[in-house]
Amino acid sequence: MRAVLVVNPQATATTPGGRDVLAHALASEVKLDVVETTHRGHAAEIGAAARAEGLDLVVAHGGDGTVNEVVNGMLPAADSDRVSFADLPMLAVVPGGSANVFARAVGYPPDPVEATHVLLEALMLERSRRIGLGAADDRWFTFSAGMGWDADVIAGVDRIRGKEAGPGLYTRVAVRSYFWPAHSRPELTLTVDNEEPATVRSAFLSNADPWSYLGSRPIRLNPGCSFETGIGVFAPRSLDIISVLGYLRRALSAAGCKPGKRLVQRDDVRSVSVTSEKPVNLQVDGDLVGERTSVEFRSVADALTVVV
Repeated sequence: MRAVLVVNPQATATTPGGRDVLAHALASEVKLDVVETTHRGHAAEIGAAARAEGLDLVVAHGGDGTVNEVVNGMLPAADSDRVSFADLPMLAVVPGGSANVFARAVGYPPDPVEATHVLLEALMLERSRRIGLGAADDRWFTFSAGMGWDADVIAGVDRIRGKEAGPGLYTRVAVRSYFWPAHSRPELTLTVDNEEPATVRSAFLSNADPWSYLGSRPIRLNPGCSFETGIGVFAPRSLDIISVLGYLRRALSAAGCKPGKRLVQRDDVRSVSVTSEKPVNLQVDGDLVGERTSVEFRSVADALTVVV
């Protein structure tokens, strides 16, 4: 089996020593090349090269942004007329970021050493699972995407350089973005499958549960969402402080959020259209894509094989 290990040396929990241990362990099971990313988009370039060269496996060692880049590199653009999933490398992940939502969602432990043991065992036993992905126009997302408030938070964190991205930083930026939104939070028009359009204030899309983590606590916006079903939609009609505190309390509970009158919440959705008269931020898998006035979100089944 031919494989490439993609290492993001800037990720929160990656170290040269950890990289060397991981590479040595993998080299005992596969024919391995190791590549460290040097710039934004580099992981996507490595993923595209792995597919072009017919490699069997790509191992991403970094955060959710690294995983997203690898996936978008391995697969054709999500809005291609004919998207083929034939002859794709398999994907494996060794967590190296601060949240590692995708890695945890597919079944890897958050500790990189423990995750390496799980990966080696999966390779020896030829164990894998097939998962679906979400698409936001031409971009794939593995576990979440969003337009509005959550994307504004990502944009705010991106503007703060030289600081480690952790729960405290995200919480502070979320509070600041709530009270002083960069885009004055325009209304969004949301259309789910063939339902009547609804007016909402923000749109959160999930391809797995949980949607994210606050430290060690999972944030569960769509508890019924999974890699084997369609995407989930969580779109508040109002973002007044009482509603927001209620959403947060339920999202951090073991049961997760439940449908409410001031909320559009759906599971197992095939397509979602979101439009706005003014540009709003879009994020995929915790990475800022930019500003959009319209985005088409889709669920794509059986798109990727993950070794776990």
